[in-house]
Amino acid sequence: MLTPLVRCLPRLRRGPRVRGPWAVASAALALAVSLVAAMPASGAGAASGCRVDYTADEWTGGYTAQVRVTNLGAPLTGWRLTWTYGGDQHVTSAWNATVTQTGHSVTAVSTDWNGALATGAGADFGLQGTRQSTDPAPTGFSLNGVPCGGDGTTPPTPPPTTPDTPSPTPPAGCGTAVLCAGFEDQTGSTPSGDWRFTAPDCQGTGTAAVDTAVAHSGTRSLRVDGRAGYCNHAFVAATADLSSVDPVLYVRMWVRHTTALPASHVTFVSMPDTSQSGRTLRVGGQNGALQWNRESDDATLPAQSPAGVALSRPLPTGSWQCLRFAVDTSAPRLDTWLADEQVPGLHVDGVPTQDVDQQWLSRTVPPRPTALRLGWESYGSGDDTLWFDDVAAGPAPIGC
Repeated sequence: MLTPLVRCLPRLRRGPRVRGPWAVASAALALAVSLVAAMPASGAGAASGCRVDYTADEWTGGYTAQVRVTNLGAPLTGWRLTWTYGGDQHVTSAWNATVTQTGHSVTAVSTDWNGALATGAGADFGLQGTRQSTDPAPTGFSLNGVPCGGDGTTPPTPPPTTPDTPSPTPPAGCGTAVLCAGFEDQTGSTPSGDWRFTAPDCQGTGTAAVDTAVAHSGTRSLRVDGRAGYCNHAFVAATADLSSVDPVLYVRMWVRHTTALPASHVTFVSMPDTSQSGRTLRVGGQNGALQWNRESDDATLPAQSPAGVALSRPLPTGSWQCLRFAVDTSAPRLDTWLADEQVPGLHVDGVPTQDVDQQWLSRTVPPRPTALRLGWESYGSGDDTLWFDDVAAGPAPIGC
């Protein structure tokens, strides 16, 4: 009988996390657990080591988690990952794995397409669940019955931040932004200077004006009175050229509105996209939650299924909200944050996720936004009054 030799390098983070060059994580509670273990194989197909990266986005009453399991031992033809919840978390659905739960014990089993893991290879899956009160990080990860940790040795030193891996809390302000507007240079009620009113397709009764009564900072903001109906487009377009910003375009804005996002599709940010021959990338809402929409094929992010919509967030009314997003111009990847919380349903990392981005990833040509428009476009019902302030766009992350 072999006596296992275990080397465990646990890491627990609460708060911000980084997920590639387009991700800065939630200021709401987020959990990330990385466990690395190495032990001798005990038979054919047994794992001799594994790493688990468990990243959760949580809100009152629920959570989602992205899990990556990496095989550090002999090649596997199928895997079974188990762990234990210490709180009252309860898994309700999953994708890219079959996940079951008995009491506090959870088991995830590979699918037909991701079961084979060579040495050093990994598989990703996700899950959604409910929680009521306590929510400590999960423990006791095991791959095919072999523990992924247990002796509590010193955690590894985090890798240094590279130029294309932003810090978890990017600086506020404008920094290297090519567009930076607080609208304080506006001298009249009609947008002028670096901003112009536009109705890209057709114009109705929607209006836009410089407002001196409501502002996030200073004394001015941009106000849009949006009207329902397809031909009521009303936008204010920045004259700044964004076509040379790469490899990632980061945008930050403060937005305030009066009416909850409707069930029908609406847009309040529109960006002409040369990869779509000038058609637009859109940020707006549908089914009461934030969504991305691609004009050329009407793809949405997330998918407009109940599970997909649940992974997005509503846009709160009656208060200023910091909305940030990052669009990768070299690959079909993007990310979105609301009040510094990464929105899991508005995240594209190139790996298809059920109910999130399968439709979005059907197009592989990277986007190339050239300009920024702020306003209102309804495709059915939905009046709204919105204000925009402290808008910035550039090649580096811009904080709230």
